[in-house]
Amino acid sequence: MGYAALFSGGKDSCLAVWIAQSMGLSIDYLVTVFPRREDSYMFHKPNLHLVPEIAGSMDIDLIKIETEGDKEEELLDLKKGLENLDISGLITGAVASNYQMSRIEKLARELSLDVCAPLWNMDQSELLEKLLENDFVIIIVSVSAMGLDKTWLGRKLDEEALKELGVLNKKYGINISGEGGEYESLVLRAPNYGQGFVPVSKEKIWDGKRGRLIIKKIKSV
Repeated sequence: MGYAALFSGGKDSCLAVWIAQSMGLSIDYLVTVFPRREDSYMFHKPNLHLVPEIAGSMDIDLIKIETEGDKEEELLDLKKGLENLDISGLITGAVASNYQMSRIEKLARELSLDVCAPLWNMDQSELLEKLLENDFVIIIVSVSAMGLDKTWLGRKLDEEALKELGVLNKKYGINISGEGGEYESLVLRAPNYGQGFVPVSKEKIWDGKRGRLIIKKIKSV
């Protein structure tokens, strides 16, 4: 039996899948939770409608789980979605959130599943550099922290962006990897994608303090 990977299309879940595959683990499913709430405690929200195309590029079956996104209840919905999968373990892209990790481990124990968390407690500068060194193409799709204005929406996460995040960390104390919810991302290309993607239709939404980039459509390249 293989693994199921919790997957959002963001940088952490994409990197976790790629590392797990590099370790020789077989990933039978990508599992994406679609919360209706914008402020889910556990799950990434922006641009989840693009995940089926990304899963297709990775040639991995996608399991969609819908939830209202209410605290704790969303975990019960995840559990129901996993119960009938023939898997031996779960892969998570958790990096530093004890809230997330403790709940994933509890869920895994209840379902008698192994947990593979290849990013857990990784130095976050090292994590970002690993993404760039291995040709992940990542854009910012939401921002909600001091110093991250609307010009960051749609911006590529490259070496220059990492330098600026470091400056903002010193000035405002933001987490450079977005672990405090400062920003969220979308991976347009990765080593395990069959093809990469580019946005062809998008819209910025900005309320003066925070915002998000809605990518309505992507095309393969």
